[in-house]
Amino acid sequence: MNITQHLESAPWLLLIFSLPSKKASERVGIWRKLQKYGTLSLRNSGYVLPNTATNQERFEWLATMIRGFKGEASVLQVQAIDDLPSDVLKEQFRQERKSDYTVLIREVQQLKPSVPGFATQLVRLKKRFEEIQEIDFFENSLRAKAEEAIYKAEHPSNPPARTGKGKGSKIDYQNRTWITRPRPGIDRVSSAWLIRRFIDSKATFLFDNDPTVHPDAVPFDMYQVGGIGHEGDQCTFETLCALFGMTDKKVRLIGQAIHDADLEDDKFGRTEGITINQILKGWAKQGTLDDELLRRGIELIEGLYQSIA
Repeated sequence: MNITQHLESAPWLLLIFSLPSKKASERVGIWRKLQKYGTLSLRNSGYVLPNTATNQERFEWLATMIRGFKGEASVLQVQAIDDLPSDVLKEQFRQERKSDYTVLIREVQQLKPSVPGFATQLVRLKKRFEEIQEIDFFENSLRAKAEEAIYKAEHPSNPPARTGKGKGSKIDYQNRTWITRPRPGIDRVSSAWLIRRFIDSKATFLFDNDPTVHPDAVPFDMYQVGGIGHEGDQCTFETLCALFGMTDKKVRLIGQAIHDADLEDDKFGRTEGITINQILKGWAKQGTLDDELLRRGIELIEGLYQSIA
């Protein structure tokens, strides 16, 4: 490891410690705190956190506690780790939160407003979400899905009846304004491509978190119940395909790629959407405006469509 102590620009904190073998219960207590703080274990060589004032304080208190148990502890500011570049470490932190969000989403979706104790359970799960979010240092993509699940649980309503698979009328969706959330990602970008190419060639798109501000617009991939969005284990792109009876083989393959990228369940084993999603995230980090993100994303999906034999 290339370790530099007391370097303000060091992006990582490393806690290294040892406890006497007879301190088994104390070791368990320390481990639980490390889990609570969202640390990443480095193959028995220590525990890592991003270098922030909060994390520095947490590690220093842990080190003090360890020394009080007759152990040894050091808190180091780490500039680089030879075999783990920063991007790799960040991705490992994201993966550490994946199971947390997955469990939380499942529990939220299983809540029933009619069951006694619903409000109490929802408060508990919202608090759990806040705890996960606090240690989700590099924003796992499931964070947005957890927010969506909580929103739907807080705002239960009866969605309008669907027209049935393959029975959406394109006539009702011509020259429309379509609305979705800001900072479009892979599902929203690909859905916009599908809408403009196969459903509403003159579609225009708006970005807002509140579709009620634009009552005449068609909401898609919004958290609010009632628009066109996720249904069951389908992403919005797949819902649109089913609603409008898409039979194009290339569209079906693109749908599989979007599913794997958006839901991250490796259902179809396709990676094209994952790559496009990473590109979209990169542009978003550069401050690219929503309209431009959508335009570029649509071009990427069209390129993917044309590349399929």
